[in-house]
Amino acid sequence: MADRKLDASGLRCPMPLLKTKLALNGMAAGELLEVVATDAGSEKDIPAYLSLTQHELVSSREEKGQFTFVIKCAG
Repeated sequence: MADRKLDASGLRCPMPLLKTKLALNGMAAGELLEVVATDAGSEKDIPAYLSLTQHELVSSREEKGQFTFVIKCAG
């Protein structure tokens, strides 16, 4: 169960990624953020960003054009 949820549905690139960054900046280490986005670019953008950080991509899935990511905040 995520500690916070970010609904970025309907937002276009780069807004889902920017809102994800802002949400993570306001979270404590170990907290989980669930991000929901409908922009197809998010499928690559969010994992690519996370690979450059200490944050951990716990899971990701796509269902009917909706992308869901669970991210563990590094703090």
